[in-house]
Amino acid sequence: MKNQEQTRYHLSESDIPRFWYNMNADSPVPPTPVFNPVTKDLITKDALEALFPLPLIEQEITMERYVPIPEEVREIYKLYRPTSLIRARRLEKVLDTPAHIYFKYEGESPAGSHKLNSAIPQAFFNKISGTHAMTTETGAGQWGSALAMACQMFGIDLEVFMVNASFLGKPYRRVIMETFGAQVFASPSPRTKSGRSYLEKRPDHPGSLGIAISEAVEVAAESGGKKKYGLGSVLNHVMLHQTVIGEEALKQMDLAGEYPDVVIGCVGGGSNFSGLAFPFLREKLKGEQQTRFLAVEPTATPSLTRGIYGFDYGDSAGIVPILKMYTLGSNFIPDPIHAGGLRYHGMAPILSGLYNAGLVEAVAVEQRAVFEAAIQFARAEGIVPAPESAHAIRTAIDEALDAREKGEKRVILFNLSGHGMLDLSAYDQYLHNGMTNGAVSEAQLDGLAERLPKVNLPG
Repeated sequence: MKNQEQTRYHLSESDIPRFWYNMNADSPVPPTPVFNPVTKDLITKDALEALFPLPLIEQEITMERYVPIPEEVREIYKLYRPTSLIRARRLEKVLDTPAHIYFKYEGESPAGSHKLNSAIPQAFFNKISGTHAMTTETGAGQWGSALAMACQMFGIDLEVFMVNASFLGKPYRRVIMETFGAQVFASPSPRTKSGRSYLEKRPDHPGSLGIAISEAVEVAAESGGKKKYGLGSVLNHVMLHQTVIGEEALKQMDLAGEYPDVVIGCVGGGSNFSGLAFPFLREKLKGEQQTRFLAVEPTATPSLTRGIYGFDYGDSAGIVPILKMYTLGSNFIPDPIHAGGLRYHGMAPILSGLYNAGLVEAVAVEQRAVFEAAIQFARAEGIVPAPESAHAIRTAIDEALDAREKGEKRVILFNLSGHGMLDLSAYDQYLHNGMTNGAVSEAQLDGLAERLPKVNLPG
């Protein structure tokens, strides 16, 4: 008999997944082509090898359902995996809801978020491929912190281009990256051609993930093969690595004796949502479950709910591959909201395809409502969540209140993708009424379709 008052559901180290799950193997939406940003033709493996080591390129294009996790990676996963599944019983009582609310707590990782799940294998595959230095971008600093830690473990030098708004607003994220040995630069920076071009137009530019990506890719591409690039979201191999979250959660929900009616995660590029949702979506596609999947984005960067599904550059300067995704335009500069990790103009191609096919739902929420939910959660459960994760909390609370209004039991599972202990300036602004909502302007969306690049489709 299940313990009706149990709160935390734990697995042993032997339960750490031995395989990553590839959603492309089961998705009814075939993978979309990727194009060279210069020629607009299908990209070649040689072009990708200028940025990524071969093992990651192979993971990017594989159609195998399961990809083995190297033992060297699993050994480092043991620092924090399996992460806890927690029943939010105190929050349920506060909300007076018949819903059962569970969250997978990825903030237990040493770097403070789910990002380490992909940083470790990316550093590992770069190391065994002979890479000695890497470049990357970071929004709020979670990905930068994770890759800095992973690179330190494998003896790889790292340069991080951090979105300027977060570089100024989240200084202790920079300190963490530097503690792990990384060099951190505010983006746009004077170190690159793309960075200088933005600074010339606006010396106090707040930056964007698209600009930071341009800078990191430019440095890697012009290194003559000496440096490789690491990306914390969007691409297939990153979605693949993150599925350890959902594979563990499946086992833990079984320990709880329940199965989620709705799975929720915040989305910027799509990594933590996909990591939790894809293994559950696999089970739904088998016809065994009727789970809903709900992706939550900020109203300041509503790529799924207000963007266009088409081919667009993955960066602002137009120097990285062209992907098919929901996009707000590669030149989109979002409001500098506190959820820096969600301020990206596009969405992962694999997730975009699933959303376009109606297999995933999406909602956009305002910043103040997000922090209202974050405060309510922290006071009930004792965890201060990252602003990004609080988007999922906002929607989980809304689902629980809807269940209360309808008088129905509902099992809710969301991903608490990181803690907010280095985001306290944001909480300070909310608590003292200094926070704006942030929203996309109509002018930013006007004529978007005409601004997307035209690619040379095969045939």
